[in-house]
Amino acid sequence: MNGNNYDRMMLEIIEGLGNEKPPLLLHSCCAPCSTRCVEELFPHFHLTVLYYNPNIDTDEEYEKRAAEERRFLTEYAGEGRIRFIDLGHRKEDFIKIAAGREDLPEGGARCFDCYRLRLEEAAKRCEKDGYFATTLTLSPLKNADVLNAIGFELAEKYGVKYLPSDFKKRGGYLRSCEMSKEYGLYRQDYCGCAYSKRD
Repeated sequence: MNGNNYDRMMLEIIEGLGNEKPPLLLHSCCAPCSTRCVEELFPHFHLTVLYYNPNIDTDEEYEKRAAEERRFLTEYAGEGRIRFIDLGHRKEDFIKIAAGREDLPEGGARCFDCYRLRLEEAAKRCEKDGYFATTLTLSPLKNADVLNAIGFELAEKYGVKYLPSDFKKRGGYLRSCEMSKEYGLYRQDYCGCAYSKRD
């Protein structure tokens, strides 16, 4: 832990927007994790949700999660009010970064490269006058310090703005559970990759 309060950083950036409503590209791992994040961000940004998750193990699981994301965004905000980009499964992207590290435990180097893979796609697609962020910091199982360090590094690399976050703070994870029940969302019991299912 490096002691940074990413939630406070995010709130300060939002407060500093005043009446402006810049674009924000939010990488989403799944509908349940996006619930609280969207609720927090939608009033302050022109929101686009990027669904890029090549780590998901099967096409069937991928399509199920993508459909739930699309349904949640429509039911929450109304048709077309939150733009949705689905990049397709592209599982070869994950297979490439996981090669040779299949036996590593969850939560380590393979996972960190998976964070980077998905965040880099968001950084590349971020509008120059907007921000990018990820829902991954909502999960108690994901390393917010590593995620935010990657986000800041990629923002510098691509000349864009990263919105730091730790969405699990202020009861964020519990709120996501409540909203998932409210919207009847499919909640998977593993991160997505075959290794998380195995472990």
